[in-house]
Amino acid sequence: MRSLTIGRLAEAAGVNLETVRYYERIKLMPPPARTASGHRVYEDCHVRRLTFIRRGRELGFSIEQIRALLGLAEPSRASCAEVREIARTHVDEVRAKLADLVRLESILAATIAQCSGDAAPSCPVLDMLGTSGGARFFSGGQR
Repeated sequence: MRSLTIGRLAEAAGVNLETVRYYERIKLMPPPARTASGHRVYEDCHVRRLTFIRRGRELGFSIEQIRALLGLAEPSRASCAEVREIARTHVDEVRAKLADLVRLESILAATIAQCSGDAAPSCPVLDMLGTSGGARFFSGGQR
């Protein structure tokens, strides 16, 4: 078992040092042991957990989803059915975001196509941004 400083832990897991502190603050990472002088001392289990969290975040899982997955990764709580449901919910969220992005691309492309690019008193892009029509898309009004 090796002991790591917070900097070495962050480097080993591929995250920023402040990310480690943040995950400790929100109790996603367990508190590490401390030296007599108060410095944090991490072990390989912290690297594995932090890497798990980083990978989950890269895949777009929310903090709460990762918290649940971490709990389900414990040997006494392992439940592939529950993990599958969390992942299925996440895929549904990703698909909804993709649909929103496709709508956004369509709205922007259509608005840009109306723009002549000339100096004019009216610009379709600026008009769209300044009206409730643009806000409807972002507030979910066109779902």
